[in-house]
Amino acid sequence: MGNVGSGIGISLGFALLLAACGGGSGGSNEPNPPPSPPPDPGAGPAACIGGSAAGFSCSGISLRARIPHIELGGTTGNDIWGWADALSGKEYALIGLTNGTAFVDVTEPENPVYLGLLPTETVESPWRDIKVHADHAYVVADQAGAHGMQVLDLRRLRGLVGPETFIADVVYNGNGLETAHNLAINEDTGFAYVVGSNTCTEGLHFVDIRTPNNPMFAGCHQGFDVHDAQCVSYNGPDADHVGKEVCFSAASDVVEIADVSLKPSPVSIQTVIYPGLGFVHQGWLTEDQRYLFIGDEFDEDLFSVPTRTVVIDVSDLDNPAYAFTYEATTASIDHNMYVLGNRLFQANYTSGLRVLEFGDLAAADINEIAFFDTFPDNGAVEFDGAWSVYPYLPSGSVIVNDISNGLFVLTLD
Repeated sequence: MGNVGSGIGISLGFALLLAACGGGSGGSNEPNPPPSPPPDPGAGPAACIGGSAAGFSCSGISLRARIPHIELGGTTGNDIWGWADALSGKEYALIGLTNGTAFVDVTEPENPVYLGLLPTETVESPWRDIKVHADHAYVVADQAGAHGMQVLDLRRLRGLVGPETFIADVVYNGNGLETAHNLAINEDTGFAYVVGSNTCTEGLHFVDIRTPNNPMFAGCHQGFDVHDAQCVSYNGPDADHVGKEVCFSAASDVVEIADVSLKPSPVSIQTVIYPGLGFVHQGWLTEDQRYLFIGDEFDEDLFSVPTRTVVIDVSDLDNPAYAFTYEATTASIDHNMYVLGNRLFQANYTSGLRVLEFGDLAAADINEIAFFDTFPDNGAVEFDGAWSVYPYLPSGSVIVNDISNGLFVLTLD
C-alpha cells in the first residue's frame, strides 16, 4: 500500500548531477553538449558476477529477462502470480498493472512473450491482486469503483503468439462486491476469500469457485479489517483442528486465526500480536504449518528499525505465540513473501527480491542466502520497488513485479 513511484533508471538527483558536470571545454563559449541519457537497467540475460547483473546488485540470483511495463501495455506495476499449463507444460506470468492484468509466456525464461492485457473493469488503480485456481485467473482491484472480481479462463492463452486485449469471462459482484484490496484462494477446497472489500465489513468474503467460471457468494467472516490472508486445509501439529479449513489473516492490528469450514457459521479461533507492531500486512505459513511468517508494512518507518520478518509459533492454534523477529541488513519496507520448502522468498520494495533459508525456527535459525535488487535507485524506506514475487513455477524460474522497473524473470544460481 502507499504511494507508488514511476520511471526507471538512476535517481533524479544523479541525473541532475550529470547535467551539471556535463561536457564542455573550460572557458569556451561553445555550449556544452547535452548530457548522456541515464542508463536504463538491462534487459538480460545476465549472470550475477561480482555482485552485479546488467546493472542490478545481486548475490546468487541471475537475470534471465526483464520487460518494462510499457511493453506490457501499462505504466506501473503491482501484484504478480503464475500459472503452469499442465497440458502444454508452458509457464506464464500474470502481471498486475495499474490499468489491468498482463499475461506473459515465460516458458523460455530468456525469451518471454507478451500475450495480451485484461483491462481493468473500471478505472486505474495502484492496487490489484491476482490468484489462480483450476486454470482460471481471479482479479480484484482496490479503490477502483464497481470493479468486482474478474474471472479469465487461462486456457485462452494456449496457442497465442501475439498480444490480444482480453475480456473477462465473468465478473463476480456477489453480495454487492465492488472494490477489494486482496484475494486468497484455497485450491484444495475451491473457495476464494476476498478481503479488504466494500462488503463483509472488510473481513473475509467467501466465494465458492468449485465451478471456476460460476463464482457464488458463500458468506462472510466479519470482525476484523483483513488486509491479506492465507487459507488452508489444516494438517498441522494441532490435532484439535486437523481437517478443518483455517484462514490466517493479516488483519491490520492483529493476526487472526479463523475456522471457516462451515461457511454460514465461521468461528474466530484466536488472535495474536507481537512487539513493534505497526501494520500487519501479509503472512505465509511454513509447509508443516507450525510457524507463520509475518511482514509488517509500517514498522520500519514508525520505529526506525531495519527490514524485519516476524515469526509466530502457530503449533497450537488456540494459543499462538510470538517466537522472534529476524532483522535484515537492509532498511527497506517488506511487502509480500511466500514459502517454498525451507526458503522464504520476499519482495521487499526498494531492496528487491530477498531469499531467506530457515532451519529450526525454535532456535531462530534463519539467514539470507541470495538477493536480486530490482530497484537500483536506492534502498530507502519508501513504497517503490519489488511489489511481489512468485516462486512456484515448476521450472524453478522466479518472477518478480517491480512497481517501476517491470517484470523480472530470475533464477537462483
